[in-house]
Amino acid sequence: MRRVPLVLLAVPALALARLLPADGAGLGLRLGAATACLLIPGALISRGLRLRGFAPALAWSLAALLFAFAITFAVHESLWLTLALLGAAAAVALPFAVRVNDLDHKLDWAKLGVVAAGIAFGIALWFVAVLDGDAFFHLARVRKLEAFGSLSLQNVGEFRDGSLHPGYAFPLWHGFLALVARLADVDPIAVGRNGPTVVAPLAFALFYEAGATLFRSAWVGFAVVISQVMLTGVAAGHGGSFTSLALPATASRQLLVPALLALFFAHVRRPSGALLLSTAAAAGSLALVHPTYALFVGVPLVGYAIARALLVRRELVPALTGIAALAVPTAIALAWLRPVVEATTVHNPSGQEVRRAFSQYPGQLTGNFDRYHVAERLFTRSGAVAVAALLCVPLAYFASSRRWAAWVLGGSLAIFALTLVPSVFPHFADAVSISQGRRLVGFMPFPYALAGGASVLAGLLGLFAIPLALAAGIVLEHAYPGDFGYRFHGTTPAWPTWVALVGGLAALLIGAARRFRNGSDVGVQLRHQRTAAIAVAAFAIPVAVHGFSHWNRVGSGSGALTRGLIKSIRADAKPKDVLFADPQTGYLLAAYAPVYLADAPFGHVAVTKKNRPKQRLRDVYRFYAHGGDLSIPRYYGARWIIVDRRRHRLTLDLPRAYGDRRYVLYRLR
Repeated sequence: MRRVPLVLLAVPALALARLLPADGAGLGLRLGAATACLLIPGALISRGLRLRGFAPALAWSLAALLFAFAITFAVHESLWLTLALLGAAAAVALPFAVRVNDLDHKLDWAKLGVVAAGIAFGIALWFVAVLDGDAFFHLARVRKLEAFGSLSLQNVGEFRDGSLHPGYAFPLWHGFLALVARLADVDPIAVGRNGPTVVAPLAFALFYEAGATLFRSAWVGFAVVISQVMLTGVAAGHGGSFTSLALPATASRQLLVPALLALFFAHVRRPSGALLLSTAAAAGSLALVHPTYALFVGVPLVGYAIARALLVRRELVPALTGIAALAVPTAIALAWLRPVVEATTVHNPSGQEVRRAFSQYPGQLTGNFDRYHVAERLFTRSGAVAVAALLCVPLAYFASSRRWAAWVLGGSLAIFALTLVPSVFPHFADAVSISQGRRLVGFMPFPYALAGGASVLAGLLGLFAIPLALAAGIVLEHAYPGDFGYRFHGTTPAWPTWVALVGGLAALLIGAARRFRNGSDVGVQLRHQRTAAIAVAAFAIPVAVHGFSHWNRVGSGSGALTRGLIKSIRADAKPKDVLFADPQTGYLLAAYAPVYLADAPFGHVAVTKKNRPKQRLRDVYRFYAHGGDLSIPRYYGARWIIVDRRRHRLTLDLPRAYGDRRYVLYRLR
């Protein structure tokens, strides 16, 4: 029997949600329904290709969005055209989805349970939601995409006369957030702050799909989800990196990467054209949302292919075709980005840039300015879960014929090779920048190593693995709670990294030699997946206790701004007006109003000749420190000037549009 796909219920759900107030539960329901509506095209396309799951739905939704935005930018139209094109894509895919809709009769109750857990965790995130750091940079772009009636790649940046940002030249994820705001009829600030609540269940489901596909076990899929959430969402307290799940970098790692892995391993297991195309769609989206992360996920995947060939000498062709599906769209995206990257001055580090990196990232790099590498301690920065995962890497030897063993051993060793070898890492940093290169550590297959290690221990020890895991969690959490601040203090241990490196290399070599000699596996019983999942949950208990005991909101957010100033700039400034302000004030305000800036904090600007970030900051300093020469803001085409009285004692002979105890907003004639 053919039925209308259930995903289409998101449309009436959105209509009903918009009848509710845009705050509290009403806001959450609006955001959830709007997000679900944007997944409709991908869900229908993937269903038409006879693929199930959130991974292909997300991949094809973003691919459809890429197509829609490319046309929108080309003809300089607004988001309404983008929505119309998405609707057209869904309409074209609908007949094909209905034709194979008998798949709807089978419900994956395990996955539904994971989604329910994600909803509960998302609700917990609501109470620690905060905007801080890079959030305002990204929300300024979202604001412009949502507000401007004529869109182009050039006009959504921070400067009216600036250049594209090499990391976000094509604002695919920013556009996704802008469409959520448009469909839900809420402010983009609400999307950035509370969006993680509605995206968290999707992240849970994607990590479950990646784990269940790799291990061929729902129970170990649960273990992967637990490991990942503890690692990035709970161990640090305060919501961890999940509070920034609406931002491109975090969304790439927590959504697009697991989606790509789920599709890749599904293709390796049962090669098909549909899975190969879906992998390419996920890779292309990732390459545009965060270009370097598409390269980074390729590193452990290449390691996986090599390890799999050494350990079992089969599945090389599907692994290589899957890597090609990642490489081709990534190469196309990077070729398009090449002129933008070459315009920057930090992608190829000079001696001065290396010295700056050592100063900016203390404890994260070691060596001298000519031969340096990532510090071994950085791998254990995330605390007990990372330490345990590293210690579990050598245990993959006992499952050398399994795909997960090749992923853990090959992926880990490939990352170690690029980050820990002093003669290699500088060349890698030359290609991607030191700032990005150190982030490769975040692509270690930690959750898979911990889940796989638990399955080995469950096979060796049976039920005794559960109390052992609990004891290990207590000891490791007490000894190594993690170092989660912006500045790394180097308080975490280096020895687990060496255990993983030496033990993993030994496990790979011995496993390959054993397979070559007699073709036999070690023979450990690996069918105790339920015990393994319970063991991982037991290990996570001390981590959860520590993390949830620090479950409170941290960060200053935009607290420096006054409500009156925000209200005034929104009421008086027109879209695309230029605002002249000190770097921090302007940076915050650009997220609240669709205006351009004359300057911005150096760390939030692409360092290009066209952007001239240092020159802009020098001009701002001259203006505020030397009497307010109005020729400076006029040079940048500014129509508004803000004076922060706490920072500057400056009074201008201009009409005041707003004033309070801290800020004065002037209209420049």
